[in-house]
Amino acid sequence: MRARTHRFGRVAMLVLAALLLGGCALLPIGRQAKLRDPDPGPEVRPTAPPEYDILVAHDHQARGELDEALAAFERALEKDPDSAYIERKLAMGLIRAGRPAESLQHAERALQLDPDDEKTRILVGQLYRMQRNVAAAEKALLDESGVPISPEAGALLFQLYVESDRGERAIEVAKWLITVADDPIEGYAALAKAYEMTGQTDKADATLREALERDPENLQIYSQLARSARARGDVDGERAVYAEILKLHPHHHATLLALADVQLAENDQAGALQTLREIESNYPDDMRTVVRLGFLYYEAENFPESARRFETYLANEPGDDEVRFFLGIVQRRMGEDDAAIAVFSAIPEGSEHSAEAHTQLAVLYEEKGDYNRALEEIQVALAEKPTRPRELYAATLRAKAGDFDGAVAFLEGLLLKNPNDDELLFNLGVVFSEAHRTQEALDYMERAIEQNPNNASALNYVGYTWAEQGDNLDLAESYIVRALDLRPDDGFIIDSLGWVYYMRARPLFETGRSEEAKKYLDRALKELLRAQELTGGDPVVSEHLGDTYLLLDQKDRALQNYREAVEMTPREGEQPNLLQKLEALQREIE
Repeated sequence: MRARTHRFGRVAMLVLAALLLGGCALLPIGRQAKLRDPDPGPEVRPTAPPEYDILVAHDHQARGELDEALAAFERALEKDPDSAYIERKLAMGLIRAGRPAESLQHAERALQLDPDDEKTRILVGQLYRMQRNVAAAEKALLDESGVPISPEAGALLFQLYVESDRGERAIEVAKWLITVADDPIEGYAALAKAYEMTGQTDKADATLREALERDPENLQIYSQLARSARARGDVDGERAVYAEILKLHPHHHATLLALADVQLAENDQAGALQTLREIESNYPDDMRTVVRLGFLYYEAENFPESARRFETYLANEPGDDEVRFFLGIVQRRMGEDDAAIAVFSAIPEGSEHSAEAHTQLAVLYEEKGDYNRALEEIQVALAEKPTRPRELYAATLRAKAGDFDGAVAFLEGLLLKNPNDDELLFNLGVVFSEAHRTQEALDYMERAIEQNPNNASALNYVGYTWAEQGDNLDLAESYIVRALDLRPDDGFIIDSLGWVYYMRARPLFETGRSEEAKKYLDRALKELLRAQELTGGDPVVSEHLGDTYLLLDQKDRALQNYREAVEMTPREGEQPNLLQKLEALQREIE
């Protein structure tokens, strides 16, 4: 295209910037004149000149009264039917009213009346762009030699070519825009976008680098380079662009946020933590970053740092129940049960997280041995959001609170409707187990396995119980191995397997077959240490480790594990002899 004498004005630059960001160019709306109330009288004045009706229309537009404004413009047009200006104003009013087809009729009439009016031609071009009518838009926006009538028209054509997938035409217009601009940066950005849409990514990057030679610190161009790299899946290239920006603009907020997003997408947790900490340090009011750090530290199991961020965030956003809920979870993981109870209790009824908060409260009170309060909390959760797991949990708590018959009756009632439900059979087994009615518990668990051979929890219960009793050790091991195949990273099932090996070793030691026994103990120790890692520490696992070390005659390690088990609040029903073991071993060592 030949360069015309037009130079980029500020308006054209802004129009192109808006188009490059994916929006539509704003239609010209003219100045809005505020009608000064003349003499009292009716608004419709047939004898008044058309200028009066135009002022009335502007006044209605200023107040958002679009229908009244259109009526006023139409009255003005009746008085002066050959006014291109009034036709254009009416067309623009119809656009505002969402009536583009009618708008186009009046815009075309305005163009007939004044073919050289640039504003009208751009309006017509915009209306045809809305219809994706490229040929008609070009007729309005190009001169006789095929050159855009103005930079604003060129920017509009560029966007039309992009939207209609005419990449080569978009390239041609973008190059023209660079030649007519006082500040050609927007033209370079347009040209790079056109190269990208035609698959010429190398040329796109080269164009943006050329723009940076003209304006080395232009953040818009750097951002476009980063987006281009991201679109190609070039993570290293995107990171490199952010590094360039941060070298020019240290601690630049938006760039650091974009870098953190890339790092998180690439599972670079350490890098994301470092970047977000830099944002937190330089922009302490950015609560979004604070809460993101809280979640990242939670995933990294750095619970004190996670709690600190959540508390900071809640001090600024006290109504965010989701973050409050996670704060309670973090405090539970830190062993701060009283603090967790206070946090969960602060989540209001009706909140999206209220039912789960009450469920967490039920677990916390159960762990404290306050079964009645735990039952109250789970019943509140059930009233808000009834679910099958909560119903089953409520039955277990009812039994623990002393209403064994009520718990069994509730579950048996459900079982009558679904006699083959292995989950119900399993939970009945749990209720009988909690009541120390082991044989009946085993009966229900074996029925659950009959209905579902892949019920890992029932398999583990039966296998572990047999191991505790020293019975059926071959079958116990096979059940537990099957459960572990179903849940290979379940630390409690792994503990059961370790305990089977321990129980195999013990009678061998007692009969003097120490070499055979040691092989089983080595296997037991391997599994129990893995269980300790996966559970994050459990009193039963620690006691089992203590028993194993004691049988291996490693008394110091046995004592250490017994002490750890005691410090973790033992489960009385499962560990009735723990304190006795600890005290006896302490006396022996001392």
